[in-house]
Order: sequence, then C-alpha cells, then structure tokens
Amino acid sequence: MSLLQEFKEFAMKGNMIDMAVGIVIGAAFGKIVSSLVEAIIMPALGWVIGGVDFSSLAVTLGESAKTGDPVTIGYGAFVQSLVDFLIIAAAIFMALKAINKLKKPAPAAAAAPPPPPRQEVLLAEIRDLLKQR
Repeated sequence: MSLLQEFKEFAMKGNMIDMAVGIVIGAAFGKIVSSLVEAIIMPALGWVIGGVDFSSLAVTLGESAKTGDPVTIGYGAFVQSLVDFLIIAAAIFMALKAINKLKKPAPAAAAAPPPPPRQEVLLAEIRDLLKQR
C-alpha cells in the first residue's frame, strides 16, 4: 500500500473529519466568546469595580536605555484572555455535560428473576406432595 493511499484512508476516517469540523467550530466559538468578553463582560466588570479599563492595565518597569520609552508589562490583556478561557471552558463543560446526559442509555426494564434451579423445583414439588398426605 502506498503512502498516498494510507494517508487517504486516514484522512477519510470519520474521526479525522469530525476533528476538523470541531476545530473550525471551536475557532469560531472562541471568536464569539472573545468578543463577548471584550465588548460586554470586561467593560461591565470595569464599571462595577470603578471605571477600570482592563485592556490598559499595565505595570511600568522603567524606561528603555536606548529610546527612553517606558517599558511596561500589560497584564490587562492577560486578565482578559484568562476570562475568555474560563468562559470557554465553562461553556464546553456544560455542552459536554448535556451531550453525556443525552448519550446515557435508557434504564432497562426490570428483568424477570431467573427461574430457580431444577433441584429447588423438584424439592418444592416433593414438599407439596408431602403436605397433601
């Protein structure tokens, strides 16, 4: 079997196509959540805290020796990415929980108890015959 044929078999398996669809949908979902966090959640959170703009939060370390420009660490963008991640993780968790709940098989009807062994049936018949005498 040639390398090309092996790759074709691998690529056409259901798992590979499912994974590709999942990656595309995941990327689109990530953009939606990032937009939600950036445009709605973080401004509201900043307003509640007292007008803080998270995207501009930074720590100034000092000035650059060459240019004199301030050297900053912009941790506000990190906080925003962290909130993005937490929302995406929570949404995926809830989606998987719902999917797993749908996948659970319906409880099987209570199975009838197995018949007693032949020895017990014979002993019960003997007992019943002795009671009749």
